[in-house]
Amino acid sequence: MTPIAANEIRLMEGACQLAARLLKHVGQYVREGVTTDELDRIAADYTLSHGAKAAPLGYHGFPKSICTSINACICHGVPDKTILRAGDIINVDVTVIKDGFHGDTSSMFFVGDVSDKAKDICDTAYNAMLKGIDEVGPGATTGDIGFAINKLVTKRGYWVVKEIGGHGVGKIFHDDPWIPSYGKKGKGDSLKPWTCITVEPMINETSAPIREFSIPNSSIKYYETSDKTLSAQYEHTVLITDKGHQVLTEGG
Repeated sequence: MTPIAANEIRLMEGACQLAARLLKHVGQYVREGVTTDELDRIAADYTLSHGAKAAPLGYHGFPKSICTSINACICHGVPDKTILRAGDIINVDVTVIKDGFHGDTSSMFFVGDVSDKAKDICDTAYNAMLKGIDEVGPGATTGDIGFAINKLVTKRGYWVVKEIGGHGVGKIFHDDPWIPSYGKKGKGDSLKPWTCITVEPMINETSAPIREFSIPNSSIKYYETSDKTLSAQYEHTVLITDKGHQVLTEGG
């Protein structure tokens, strides 16, 4: 958990706002018939044209500039020749490096008309993220965040992914602490002022175990629901202030 110097907070904000604009830009191209490779190229061009780098590209061997996770894919989906089809839901996860800082955010997008179940699980994931963010502040704990997320998710009839979570972020892409989507109030790591974390609950339609898959020439793995049911995720980068928090990747 690395504090951000007072004179560098604006740089972190800038990286996060660029990430938000990038995500919004890519989302405009999510439609039936588009491949995830095309989305990746759009993201790469936008990132470079704004004087930034795509953090995922080459990170532990990851081969693309963004992650695209469709339907049963929980996270770290690799863009390829897969064609988006009507009814799909897709998580687009972007991270840019600008002025030495990382801005990290993700969102779900609908391809054409999607099922009521798809809409509901996405709505649940979004609201679970907001519930988690509500708990963020100096002296709060990672357990406070996880408890709030899990309470909402289970009430809505879904299951949180326990194996993967959020993280500290700033000059380092993935820093301490780990931010789980479950936990106990008052337990876990204490949040420190002027550090940043991501809150990114991943939730599944059923309690089926998750499956891990290798990515060629990379130590990064991607994950799917073992029963091929839906998964959804949203993510914001959040700055912990001396009095509360600030969501840095809002807007765009």
